[in-house]
Amino acid sequence: MVLMRWVRSAAFAVLVGAGAGISPLAAQFDSGLPVGSKAPVLVINDLDGKPVDLGAWLGKTPVLIEFWATWCSSCKALLPELARVRKTFGDKVTLIGINVTVNESRERVRRYLQAVDPGFLVLYDETGASTRAYDVPGTSHVVVVDASGTVVYTGTGGDQDLVAAVRKAVR
Repeated sequence: MVLMRWVRSAAFAVLVGAGAGISPLAAQFDSGLPVGSKAPVLVINDLDGKPVDLGAWLGKTPVLIEFWATWCSSCKALLPELARVRKTFGDKVTLIGINVTVNESRERVRRYLQAVDPGFLVLYDETGASTRAYDVPGTSHVVVVDASGTVVYTGTGGDQDLVAAVRKAVR
């Protein structure tokens, strides 16, 4: 179990490092779910270990999902964009942040959240199910899904225009 988690962590770290120099526009075409595909509906635990069914939102309302980590500088750079999305769209869009748990503990994430309010529902994917299902290339990967459950945007990096991305889902 420990070895398997280490291998997953090491592989994801390599992916994060490999994608660090890629522009967000280019990253849209490298990996991740294809625009036009259906977003996978998964059950992922919250920080308390309680299961959260993404089906409560996916296919019902526009959703922005960010795959993030506390140590991710691009994720921190996206915080003002997330605030713009909240200000622009309010409750017309659901914001979900899935912590990828690479070199993260629940306590570390909790401490981070006390200092920084990212403004999204925080999930903690210790099994890597969401990163596999969404073909996540690295942290700061964003997937925007419309109310029908269709992916309308994917991107990676700290300089994404998330308001424009969400506008594709909110009509």
